[in-house]
Amino acid sequence: MTTDVTIVGGGPNGLLLACELRLAGVRPLLLERLHTRTATPRANGLVGRVVQALELRGLYEPLTGRSGPAQPLPFYQFSGLPLDLRDLRDNPLHALQVPQARIEQVLEERARELGVEIRRGHELTALHQDDDTVTLDVRAPQGAYRIRTRYLVGADGGHSTVRKQAGIAFPGTTDDSFTSRAGHAIIPDALLDPATGELDLPEPGMRLRPYSHNRLPGGVLTFAMMQPGSGVHLVATFEWDQPPADDRTAMSFDELRASARRVLGADLPMSPPTTPGPHLLRRLTGTNSRQADTYRAGRVLLLGDAAHVHSAVGGPGLNLGMQDAINLGWKLAAQIHGWAPPGLLGTYHSERAPVSRRVLMQTRAQMALMRPEADITAARDLLAELLDDPRNRARIAALLSGTDIRYDMSHDTGHPLTGRWLPDLRTHITDGWTQIAERLRAARPVLVDLTGNAATAQAADAWTDRVDVITARSANRLLPASAILVRPDGYLAWATDDTAGQSMRHHLHEALTTWFGAAT
Repeated sequence: MTTDVTIVGGGPNGLLLACELRLAGVRPLLLERLHTRTATPRANGLVGRVVQALELRGLYEPLTGRSGPAQPLPFYQFSGLPLDLRDLRDNPLHALQVPQARIEQVLEERARELGVEIRRGHELTALHQDDDTVTLDVRAPQGAYRIRTRYLVGADGGHSTVRKQAGIAFPGTTDDSFTSRAGHAIIPDALLDPATGELDLPEPGMRLRPYSHNRLPGGVLTFAMMQPGSGVHLVATFEWDQPPADDRTAMSFDELRASARRVLGADLPMSPPTTPGPHLLRRLTGTNSRQADTYRAGRVLLLGDAAHVHSAVGGPGLNLGMQDAINLGWKLAAQIHGWAPPGLLGTYHSERAPVSRRVLMQTRAQMALMRPEADITAARDLLAELLDDPRNRARIAALLSGTDIRYDMSHDTGHPLTGRWLPDLRTHITDGWTQIAERLRAARPVLVDLTGNAATAQAADAWTDRVDVITARSANRLLPASAILVRPDGYLAWATDDTAGQSMRHHLHEALTTWFGAAT
């Protein structure tokens, strides 16, 4: 058989890309080697810009059970150092405490509603590409078969078969100086502050914050009740300079308890959960920080962990990978439909690879700052002083959330919004937001005129087969711009404060041609 796009990997990144392609009129085929969705606990939620991106696609309410808009976090942490975000004028850090199993369930349901074909129990074993297609050898319960596809996307994780078969290098570093252990546990209520959730240990006289990396002389301990009201905490430790564990053997609850004792210097009263599972017990030695040399080799593209792996500290993984999917989907669809301007698909790597490098940088920095060494303590003390300044807290919050991204639009006219995420227009306009939201939910590019000037819409007449034009009415004069061109991924390809004159038309035509092809 022949398909336009085949996606290998049915995790959140692959499923979201399938949804994005389907919204753009492409019918992808998704192959997943697992026969059923795994219930093994993995990521505990979403942190960063991806929360707003999913809200843009109408997925916030299905994931949370409540309507938006998403609200920013009042507090977070950087390597265990507290970040008080309440005084930030534009707090950029959003989060959703939703387990990965639920995220995959919602995305798979959405993908099937949109008509995506998902083949479970089908595993890629080999690939070969030529100038026109990629040929895939697939192993399935009914036997082996072969597919020809115009484009192949590997969303198959850090050990990606697609990446290896395509010959894409995966340079980086391995830090095996520490061992992390994590497991679900019951902590007695008597030790927990009902108001703050803090853990109060009379011996040796310490009070530990939940949802934080508590740095101690013996290492780091974290704990959090990931499902409020369940009584079950996720307890995790990091230890340096300990004898290496035998990764061939499964971790026991007693091993987790012993690790917590070494880190704390005292016993942490805890017991295994008695509620139905699955419950986590996991040991990992060290971490990898690696990034693919290129996200594209011919007709093969990489997505999510197949393109980059890093420490999970701070929870950046799904924020990075799912935004990869939203960036790639509309560009790949344009290539399939034949209207993509030259180089459009190449901007997937040029835009997303620098974002990944920043994630690798900040996660490695956070892990280094947690080591229990005197020199590291001095560095943390200095950083804590710097974080007293709200401007520095804002920069760290933007780094963690990925909101410090500004894509290079090449035709930038100097407007501060160009290349940045769509500003919240709900407080600025009285009419038009519903139409804007509907078009972005459908992953359509949108040209928004905020002044009622007909010249803006007329300037885009030759692109209305690919770009929707909406005129909104302003509620005040504090508009962020007079007109904006929003890409399907939520970033602004163009913005202006001047909707009159030839200059506006010239720059708008340049932006439309750059991102959405030649005029028709």
